[in-house]
Amino acid sequence: MAYEDQNLSGAAPVRARSKETMEHASNDQQPVAHEQSAPEPPLTEPLRPIPEDLRPDVHPYNVNASLGLPQFRPRMRDDLRVTWGWTEVLVLVVLYLVGSAVVTWVIGEAAILVLGIPKDQVFGDTMSTAKSVVVLVSQALVDGLAILYFYLMVLTSTTEPFWPSMGWREMRPGLGKIRDSVFHYLAVGAMLAVLVSFVGGFLNSKEPLPIEGLLNARVSIVLFGVLGVLVAPLVEETMFRGFLYPVIARRLGVAAGVAITGTLFGLMHAAQLWGGWGQIALLILVGVVLTWVRARTGTVAASFFVHLGYNSLQLIGYLVYVVTGSHH
Repeated sequence: MAYEDQNLSGAAPVRARSKETMEHASNDQQPVAHEQSAPEPPLTEPLRPIPEDLRPDVHPYNVNASLGLPQFRPRMRDDLRVTWGWTEVLVLVVLYLVGSAVVTWVIGEAAILVLGIPKDQVFGDTMSTAKSVVVLVSQALVDGLAILYFYLMVLTSTTEPFWPSMGWREMRPGLGKIRDSVFHYLAVGAMLAVLVSFVGGFLNSKEPLPIEGLLNARVSIVLFGVLGVLVAPLVEETMFRGFLYPVIARRLGVAAGVAITGTLFGLMHAAQLWGGWGQIALLILVGVVLTWVRARTGTVAASFFVHLGYNSLQLIGYLVYVVTGSHH
């Protein structure tokens, strides 16, 4: 074999023949000066180097490396190749929690000082119109800071463009172009919204949900609709399906990545639906579906359009609910 040790037992006859040749040459006449004797054959054949793909130091995590056997490592999916890991995830969680508290306090104090709104309407226990506006504006600013964090993280870790690095890329080969599938994914999101609304009708909480108090004024409804359609799908898909999912899936596998990311997505909205456990469970299901679309297509763009279709139809349904005064 190319990199196998030779059997040293074959060296003995070589030595014997070499000795006999030397004795025979001593009894004969000395060779003339211009004649050269053939070089003595080596005791063993030199070992040829081990091919690079079989060297133990090439794949240090393979159990066959120490044995010099062929080694195989599973190929990582391209959409899971990111430059960040658990450290960056932990930093985001801390910054998000601290940033939410700080930004909300700053916006609230600004509303009190600049607009002259009473303090109890901004920081009171009841959800007033002023407090709902402060909460929604603060959430939009925190979302913007999250995108800024992602941008700085990518800028300092790679030379690749920002959006492709965050998972916004073309779909996998064989699935077509994302621009040809936009209406398809919007329709999937709309159908998901219809399904969730239908099932949610049987799971209504007897007590008012926090989100109902948040949307108690026309200005709050308009602001919530704008953020829900124009901001939330973009930020949440970048955060959960672009930033978080690859880290989890790369460590625990795609199935676990889909389940865990979807669950965390639903739990992040739990404060708005606290008490409506059925609605929280349905939102976890929505998160799982969105993450599955991301995993299936290999791009955040696909899950974004599903999310956009879902939020848009949900908003339309809520506006109909508010205008007609019907119950759902």
